[in-house]
Amino acid sequence: MAKPQSSKSSAKNKTAIQPTREADFPEWYQQVVRAADLAENSETRGCMVIKPWGYGIWELIQQQLDAQFKATGHQNAYFPLLIPLSYLEKEAGHAEGFATECAVVTHHRLETAKQEDGSVKMIPTGELTEPYVIRPTSETIIGAAFSRWVESYRDLPLLINQWANVMRWEMRPRMFLRTAEFLWQEGHTAHETKEEAIEETRTIHRLYETFLRDHLAIPVIAGEKTEAERFPGADMTLTVEAMVQDLKAIQAGTSHYLGQNFSKAQDISFTARDGSQQHAYTTSWGVSTRLIGTLIMAHSDDDGLVLPPRVATQQIVIVPVTPKEDSRQAIIDACEALAEVLRREKSYGGQPLRVHVDKRDIGGGVKKWEWVKKGTPIRIEIGPRDLEGGKVCLQRRDQAANEKAFVPKEDFIRNVTDILQEIHSNLLAKATELRDSNISECNDLETFEKHWSQEMPGWLSTPWCGSREQEEELSKKHKITIRCLPIDQQDGPEAPCVLTGEATSQRAIWGRSY
Repeated sequence: MAKPQSSKSSAKNKTAIQPTREADFPEWYQQVVRAADLAENSETRGCMVIKPWGYGIWELIQQQLDAQFKATGHQNAYFPLLIPLSYLEKEAGHAEGFATECAVVTHHRLETAKQEDGSVKMIPTGELTEPYVIRPTSETIIGAAFSRWVESYRDLPLLINQWANVMRWEMRPRMFLRTAEFLWQEGHTAHETKEEAIEETRTIHRLYETFLRDHLAIPVIAGEKTEAERFPGADMTLTVEAMVQDLKAIQAGTSHYLGQNFSKAQDISFTARDGSQQHAYTTSWGVSTRLIGTLIMAHSDDDGLVLPPRVATQQIVIVPVTPKEDSRQAIIDACEALAEVLRREKSYGGQPLRVHVDKRDIGGGVKKWEWVKKGTPIRIEIGPRDLEGGKVCLQRRDQAANEKAFVPKEDFIRNVTDILQEIHSNLLAKATELRDSNISECNDLETFEKHWSQEMPGWLSTPWCGSREQEEELSKKHKITIRCLPIDQQDGPEAPCVLTGEATSQRAIWGRSY
């Protein structure tokens, strides 16, 4: 199995992040989050504070996805944070899937009580007649709104998206991957026919696949979840699965066809073209701040965060090098002038370049490593010799930290968009090679069983037609799951199922996951 390679930050083989990925991947991840100043744990158990550099990444993901949703006809709305418990009870199968993670509000008032030691204690009073659940997902509350909004087939389709926070009480939180509160978007749509709803589900699935590849430089396996792994209450769940550098899987986005399950529970009904009363066919779909965790684990190295240019909070950082006071202002002016030209004249991904000039009065080495650890795609240094020679010192985050090139300033301005695209392409190619070299074909049970005893087993692709019970037994035994049934591998040549031996054209991707 191919493993991530360490990047060296000095001749002494020291790295900016300790421990390295190879030494302790989970702790390396936490240290990258900290060193890049992305987020920190908060006083609320299981919840994080997303700091400006990290939130800037989320804002860019949000803006770029939101534009694509609107281009496909969706509109944004907002729905209540608190969901009446009775709403969840209407769809018991759905609620059961989240029941153990739900946070419940039971009181509406606090009263103060003075203690014997003089301290004051706040006591919840005013018990609610009905408890409210802090939304773990919004199918039920949005379904109630849809039932009010839909009367006729002319009101369909309803194409709604919500940018919001949700809460699922995590026992083992990890920043950006599993936190009790996280940010996401959740799309909810209602349709006149089954065919329209299924096409909506597939459209968003393709949109997620393309977004991860073209914006985050993350290749994914696009497929369908098995019944055992399906979203509670869904008839079909489509997923995009990403492999990260410890060879585990991350479910990066899902799109669900809900059939009429929720519309019957919430009475989303309409007068059909023939005058009859029908229930709508609904979908839901979403991605979350887990995308940032996926991005970190997919691209970052032993010197810190590595950001694809489309979602880099700053794409270019220009650092004035001012060893002498008498040339300081001229160099800063040159840096500001370059930044202004880049912002005004150049763009990438349809947006003006994001350029920052670091004028802080601290050492150049400290600045350099801060921006390395924050993952800035391009770092530019301009010193007295560069200014005199009309050049810039170019350093790229997809290359070794100490690698640099001195290029004419005008050449850099002319080629900067191509350089950013090359960085994206390099990150995508590297991630694709890692994934493809760590998916093994497996056609017999003995090999399957042995595979999972490895420290970093990667994924297995097998012929599969086993039952839900057989899948769950294998999953429990080896601490694995079927990540998906790849869409592009479902009509291939028949082969014996790895477990039952029966002929099947269906393939399954197995792996360990976050």
